[in-house]
Amino acid sequence: VQLQASGGGLVQAGGSLRLSCAASGRTFSGYAMGWFRQAPGKEREFVAAISWSGGSTYYADSVKGRFTFSRDNAKNTVYLQMNSLKPEDTALYYCAATNRGSWRRRSDNDYDYWGQGTQVTVSS
Repeated sequence: VQLQASGGGLVQAGGSLRLSCAASGRTFSGYAMGWFRQAPGKEREFVAAISWSGGSTYYADSVKGRFTFSRDNAKNTVYLQMNSLKPEDTALYYCAATNRGSWRRRSDNDYDYWGQGTQVTVSS
């Protein structure tokens, strides 16, 4: 599967952005999906994961209550709605896909397919 992330940009603290990740292929619903981010000088970190149907989600503590992960399997697309953004959310955001079994995965080693990243910058 090929992934294309979009929707990043520059926003003031407290603002919102919605990231999208479009996938190619006919078996999109067979992949659990994740979002990760990497800030300059830091390791890539887990943000959120979503099950194959979209009925279950899992978030890092740092974004819980502010970010919402959803998917539309008919459109082969996942979304990350980010509200109440903080300067510490500034990073390059990546979407990723896995079909290894359990959907609740937070290690980037568990994902086999990656998008190219979209930059999110939150100004204070």
